[in-house]
Amino acid sequence: MKAFGDERIASGENCLVVDLGGCSGMDSTFMGTLAGMAARLSTHDGGVLQIADSGSRNRRSLEDLGLDFLLEIDPPSAVWRGSVDAIRGKLQAPAAAAVPGQLQRTQHVLEAHQILSETNDKNAREFSTVVKLLENELAEKQQREEKTKES
Repeated sequence: MKAFGDERIASGENCLVVDLGGCSGMDSTFMGTLAGMAARLSTHDGGVLQIADSGSRNRRSLEDLGLDFLLEIDPPSAVWRGSVDAIRGKLQAPAAAAVPGQLQRTQHVLEAHQILSETNDKNAREFSTVVKLLENELAEKQQREEKTKES
């Protein structure tokens, strides 16, 4: 999702909609990815990330992390309102992206948690240990990769 979102933002999209209709729950990495895309979109004139069909559990998760201030959750005036089923029927899966390696995955997970931590003080406290562990893990993986290149 991150690669697809980044591609769409780079191509000039200023509104992305993430449909959570089939999503029974989200982890912190996914929510941090959403927050990062919302932050990148907000630098565009009028850019916004909208969440469609969040459901009460996902809405609560997003609100608990304060992400309702970064993105629009089920906005009542969204242009897609009333057309969700028709839009879903026309959607096609994006082209398969290259599978990232371990180093890139660790960087992504770290970035997602750093973004969540920067959102507010509560998140900073909640994710501080995770961020430190991921920073250490990333440093170790980078050192191993450098040693492999030198060999």
